[in-house]
Amino acid sequence: MNGSEYFNVLKKPILTEKATDLRDRHNHIAFEIDPRANKRMVAEAIEKIFNVKVTGVRIMNTPGKPKKIGKFSGIRAGFKKALISLKDGDKVDIFERVE
Repeated sequence: MNGSEYFNVLKKPILTEKATDLRDRHNHIAFEIDPRANKRMVAEAIEKIFNVKVTGVRIMNTPGKPKKIGKFSGIRAGFKKALISLKDGDKVDIFERVE
């Protein structure tokens, strides 16, 4: 992959309470990724963009949830997410709190 393709693999970081707890306790970060991406592509993109060492990648497809607004019902879109394990001591700056 070339430089611009790395940014196409990673869509956005996941900043939920659970993801924050995993980052603080186990040095894992979470990203929403492209549905066509695989573990190797995600690991390579994280290592090149953030200059850290990836020790493991877990990928999961999150199905859409049924939602209802008044009498109208539908299904919210699903997405693919990755949980990335980083080497001890490595940090990703976008997740760190600025004070």
